[in-house]
Amino acid sequence: MAKLCIVMATYNGEKYLSQMLDSLVNQTRPADSIIVVDDGSADSTVSILESYVDRLPLKIIKFEHNQGHRAAFSRALEEAQKILAENDYIALADQDDIWLPQKHELLIKEIESRDVDLVFGDAEVIDADGNKTADSWRALGQIPEHLSLQAIMTGFTDVTGCMVLFRASLLKDILPIPVAVPVHDQWITFCASARNGYASIKAPVIQYRIHGSNAIGLGHTHTWTGNLKLNLGWAKMLRETPHYQKLSATDQKFLNVYISYVESRLTKFILPGYLFWIIKNAKALYPHVSSKTAMLPRILYGIIGAKFAAKFMGRS
Repeated sequence: MAKLCIVMATYNGEKYLSQMLDSLVNQTRPADSIIVVDDGSADSTVSILESYVDRLPLKIIKFEHNQGHRAAFSRALEEAQKILAENDYIALADQDDIWLPQKHELLIKEIESRDVDLVFGDAEVIDADGNKTADSWRALGQIPEHLSLQAIMTGFTDVTGCMVLFRASLLKDILPIPVAVPVHDQWITFCASARNGYASIKAPVIQYRIHGSNAIGLGHTHTWTGNLKLNLGWAKMLRETPHYQKLSATDQKFLNVYISYVESRLTKFILPGYLFWIIKNAKALYPHVSSKTAMLPRILYGIIGAKFAAKFMGRS
């Protein structure tokens, strides 16, 4: 029977951590191991973790100084790789959510019936006090059911780490997580999509808590050019990884043109020369737009450069 390992990064998470750990205790398919990397917490997070060692198969690793979310999850995954076989499974956990009892059971059943590397479910959304505010995280965020590899290469992601289960064999592609990766689950999704793909189930598997201290939540706070720079950095980073050489010639060409396109948007007034390329690749560039009527203004918007946006739209 395949083993299941949960990896978690914690940082000053004392407020909700006990609720999260209780939900791990209550899983219908218990984990065989749980690796937690504490990223230099200054509160009682580590003490809370230590109080659960008799109820959960915990291994606690403590960073003396805060190193960031990516570094903490990367270390946890490296530790998991040491103890898992390729046919085992890994689940990612956040410190402030609540897992529904059948999370592991549902996701393992799905991945065992598919030839994919990763599966994920939906989530109920709760507030800081645990009150349910939405039945579906995906519906609330208008998140597409599945993204193409090219859409992922432009910076879109439809997978949230705390809702996934993936094969340990994928760790060979995931590790080491590049330092330039902004969000670890975005990188994991890219690796899965570039290899054997991923799948989803409609059922909620966790209660996803949105509160003032979330590391990641709905929406963004970047400026217009800030978003472009973020996506450009992601695309350039992908081109520098060994994974780039494994991409098809079509995907490599798309990535290179996309990088040139975003660089042009950041420096030019308007980009009519990219119009036909945008039309051809509209589904990758705007995967959240489903109707042709809604797609047309997005395509026209795509030829607007930063100088035009600043002068006529008040966007910076």
